[in-house]
Amino acid sequence: MVDSLDRRRFLTASAIAGAAAVLPAAAVEADAQGASDGDASATLEETSSAVVLRKGAETITISVLGPDVIHVVAGAGAANGVSSPKPWFLAGGEPQKPEVVRTGNKATLRTPKLSVEIDLKDGLLRFLDEAGKTLLQESARVPRRYVPTEVNGEKLFRVEQRFFPDALEGIYGLGQHQSGVFDQRGTVVELAQANANVSIPLFVSTLGYGLLWNTASKSYFDNRFPTELKLTAEAADAIDYYVFYGPSIDRVIRIYRAMTGAAPLFGRWAYGFVQSKDRYRSAKDLLDIAAEYRQQKVPLDLMVQDWFWWKLQGDPQYSADYLKPWPDVSAALRKLHKESVHAMISVWAKFDTKSHNYNEMKRLGFIIPGTDIYDATNPAARDYYWKHLMGVKFAEGWDAFWLDSSEPEIWNGQSDAVLDHLQLSIGNGARYTNVFPLMHTGGVHDHWRKTSDRKRVFILTRSAFLGQQRNATTVWSGDIIGSWMTFRRQISAGLNFQMSGLPYWTTDIAGYGWPYERDTNDPDYQELYVRWYQYGVFCPILRTHGHRSNDANELFSYGPRAPILIAFDKLRYRLLPYIYSLAWRVTNDAYTMQRGLPMDWPSDRRVRDIGDEFMFGPAFLVAPVTEPGAKDRSVYLPQAVAWYDFWTGQRLNAGQTIQQATPLDQVPLYVRAGSIVPLGRIVQDADGQVKELEVRVYPGADGDFEWYSDAGDSYDYEKGLRRTVAMHWDDAARTLTMGEARGRYPGMPDRIHIRLVVVGEGHGAGTESPATIDGEAAYEGKSIRVASS
Repeated sequence: MVDSLDRRRFLTASAIAGAAAVLPAAAVEADAQGASDGDASATLEETSSAVVLRKGAETITISVLGPDVIHVVAGAGAANGVSSPKPWFLAGGEPQKPEVVRTGNKATLRTPKLSVEIDLKDGLLRFLDEAGKTLLQESARVPRRYVPTEVNGEKLFRVEQRFFPDALEGIYGLGQHQSGVFDQRGTVVELAQANANVSIPLFVSTLGYGLLWNTASKSYFDNRFPTELKLTAEAADAIDYYVFYGPSIDRVIRIYRAMTGAAPLFGRWAYGFVQSKDRYRSAKDLLDIAAEYRQQKVPLDLMVQDWFWWKLQGDPQYSADYLKPWPDVSAALRKLHKESVHAMISVWAKFDTKSHNYNEMKRLGFIIPGTDIYDATNPAARDYYWKHLMGVKFAEGWDAFWLDSSEPEIWNGQSDAVLDHLQLSIGNGARYTNVFPLMHTGGVHDHWRKTSDRKRVFILTRSAFLGQQRNATTVWSGDIIGSWMTFRRQISAGLNFQMSGLPYWTTDIAGYGWPYERDTNDPDYQELYVRWYQYGVFCPILRTHGHRSNDANELFSYGPRAPILIAFDKLRYRLLPYIYSLAWRVTNDAYTMQRGLPMDWPSDRRVRDIGDEFMFGPAFLVAPVTEPGAKDRSVYLPQAVAWYDFWTGQRLNAGQTIQQATPLDQVPLYVRAGSIVPLGRIVQDADGQVKELEVRVYPGADGDFEWYSDAGDSYDYEKGLRRTVAMHWDDAARTLTMGEARGRYPGMPDRIHIRLVVVGEGHGAGTESPATIDGEAAYEGKSIRVASS
């Protein structure tokens, strides 16, 4: 899956543990200048797996884990010792013996792609690429600091690492935050889980490197002073971080996922339309709404049952009110399945203290002391949670789970780092305050996989941590307000989340509700909903949710704006062959579907602060409209051979800023020259196999695309039961080549009708198929060429 990335080169949990420094309980505040030893130079020792730098009371261990991965552990103690578990990493290989060259007061650790220059006088580190260009360097003022602290009875350190960043680099990632900032330069970001803020201690740079701050402790990213980037962890043994080198941001993310886990493929239905509101009050409501979608021929794949379906929260029994209109929930689910509609249910990590499961788990020691939350860091508690709650729901026939409030949140006004002062099974809550969503979703994912491989895991949740992409989760942006300001900020929040290495993200279209509930009949709110929905069509997962004052949230409840919403829903379904192929790339190649512009144009300084445009896969440039009543908006078209206006087919020059008209029924949308975009027919659900493909080509450059298909669900694709077809556009010959199909799967159509459309002004534009096509052929698995007439 990651071909050139040899998984064996990465640390196992035990190897990572062995690389950390043991810190004496009585250590006093120290910095990298080795104040206790005056101006003494540093000493350097080469071992079989690392280089060890000692200066005064401080020891820095630098390990090579591959040509593009460096691990640094620095502390006020011995070079090697015991570190706490780090469950975000997967098993891998051992560190490699470093190559070290010494010259005077400097030593250089080299790999084929990276080098670390070590100043033996000052103890400073500088990271360089293979050409000798500086990527990252420590600050000469106080590069590292360790402040002794006692937290929950444990003697630890508050650690600080300071770098001197490049004046012009852009920095992205760190999870999802609601400030509206895209480039994180100049910001302070608290890395502690909270509703609507997801903390991922990984950032990427336009210089081509990434840095993983290797702790689950409450931390801070602080770049208020332009020439100082300070990383702080509140409760740690030592400074611990990894430097990855791409040089592309995509490559950095590939390295991260090779270390922490690949993102599995969801069922094809998960990439369709997800209908939700706060809340449907019975299984009959789900049936009625799904029936209305089918009756009105509006595409739909997933209905969501939000909270308060339960008799007592934490027990699997339904309330009497929920069952009254339709007492057999399993029968309702079977009925939905007959209509090719899937169903998700919301289940929390919180328990009513009167519930059976709470009292039993408390008796067994599975509840976090002082809370009503089960301890997801305890393997036995995760087993109980599945057997007595989630597994019961799974057996009823639910297709997906919504793991809400996964920070976790305690309903006493606390939402920020609530585990900080508590004791967890895995250890001190101050060490592990951010890890809960990883362990919670991991327990559900792993038990689901052990229970069945016939249905792919699909988990929606509100928080995340390093490695969580391997648990088949989609994170949504939390309980946000339905306002234009909030909408604008979702775009940069989502892009930074995905540039943190986690590929699946979504948002409550037009906001959750409280404390600003809106009415679907309000024309102003209808405009906001339309603009937000247009954006949602180009998110990895398309999902509407929220509480409206008139208790409605279906597409057809938005009055005269409903036809626009339905048209964009249909566009999403036409794009499913393209989207599902991108999803395969996410799984197979560690790809990122929704892409901040610096991912594709890292050297273009004009895109550094553009957080309201993005690429959707390799073809589409999307520029959502985020101002009420907007008649136009400014759009920057990055460097390419050319761009095409999706709605008109007009060819536009790249490298320019244009003023684009923005009628309400369109979102500014452009396609890069050389793109191949496979489109399907408008269908009512994603379950059916594609038997006819409209292949749109945007001429001006040669292009390639890999079309992917499989049975749509189950994990048979992991066993090779899938098909990929390489497509190539020869621009000079104006010919599309479809290569020989690789692989087969049960139910695969043996013959697919290909309709070639070469886009031009007024031809092949917009959602509808053109009246005339430019070529057609029958594809039966053998290589064919389709020439444009």
